[in-house]
Amino acid sequence: MAKGMILAAGQGTRVRPLTRDLPKPMVPILGKPVMEYLIEHLARHGITEIMVNVAYHHHKIEQYFGDGARWGVQIGYAYEGVRDHGDIIPKPLGSAGGMRRIQDFSGFFDETTLVLCGDAIIDLDITAALAEHKAKGAIASVVTLDVPLADVVSYGIVVAAPDGHIESFQEKPSPAEAKSTLASTGIYIFEPAVIGKIPPGQVYDIGSQLFPQLVAEKLPFYAQNRFFNWIDIGRVSDYWSVLQRVLRGEVKDMPMPGHEVKPGIWVGLNTSIPWDKVSITGPVYIGASVKVEPGATITGPAWIGHGSVVRSGARVTRSILFEYTRIAADMHFNEMIVSPQYCVDRYGETLYRGDDTAQLRWGDARA
Repeated sequence: MAKGMILAAGQGTRVRPLTRDLPKPMVPILGKPVMEYLIEHLARHGITEIMVNVAYHHHKIEQYFGDGARWGVQIGYAYEGVRDHGDIIPKPLGSAGGMRRIQDFSGFFDETTLVLCGDAIIDLDITAALAEHKAKGAIASVVTLDVPLADVVSYGIVVAAPDGHIESFQEKPSPAEAKSTLASTGIYIFEPAVIGKIPPGQVYDIGSQLFPQLVAEKLPFYAQNRFFNWIDIGRVSDYWSVLQRVLRGEVKDMPMPGHEVKPGIWVGLNTSIPWDKVSITGPVYIGASVKVEPGATITGPAWIGHGSVVRSGARVTRSILFEYTRIAADMHFNEMIVSPQYCVDRYGETLYRGDDTAQLRWGDARA
């Protein structure tokens, strides 16, 4: 079959403040980390040996996923860091450099390997992608997705011959300069020989360094143009959009948790909701031990994380509350992501609790 590699060492700076205390692969969607959906998907396609390179907040990934037995897989971790004045600090080696370090340590990549970024949800037919890779005799394959010409400026663009042989790359070209509309999705298939081409012991990137090297050497390096859902949470605005899509039921293999008590309204255990004195319009998920006070309004798509409190007169509209968030009385949170410490609007503008200039009031429901 094949082995799996999940790239999870990055800092996730563009998704701050969501990643202030969490590594990007642990950002939750429907109460589950993004990376959990990836591991479930790999397991569905028979990929059961998975390495994960980690750096920032690595303990949170390792404590949650452990050895992978819950998902019927084996997971190993490769920490990337250095000792600095007696402290050990994270220092990622780049997406390719991290793989070379694993290979030099144990020779793990001894068969075809599927490489994924740990911060996107996919429903790719992995089995078909691996079959095409093998049928073409590829040393490396990049899974691409056709994007509208107007959107090429947001992606690494792959330029390929009609048979898929990759000729060049363009990093975020303007529509006028774009030679293709095939976007790299950060999903790669490598033969062991590719790992041997990565220089050992240095920071080295797959997209900007390894791939141009494969093109220059005229190796059998192919693009696969596939149609599938690829949901990247690269920015806070992406994360908000993704959650709206998921709550509307537009993404398969992502069912709502809880119990559907009314059409489009799901609740967890131990909730306190005076149904005849509140206005709740789905799709809405209300987590366990949530209290919604009389006179509150929740308009979906919305997710109310467990242990949260929505005070009387408050309105939560198309928003996401992380667990233990308390919305103050009569406040209106519209199209926001809210945690006990901060709130972010759908465009990425952030307010922190205690900011005297903020018009909004919210806090930690545990206190």
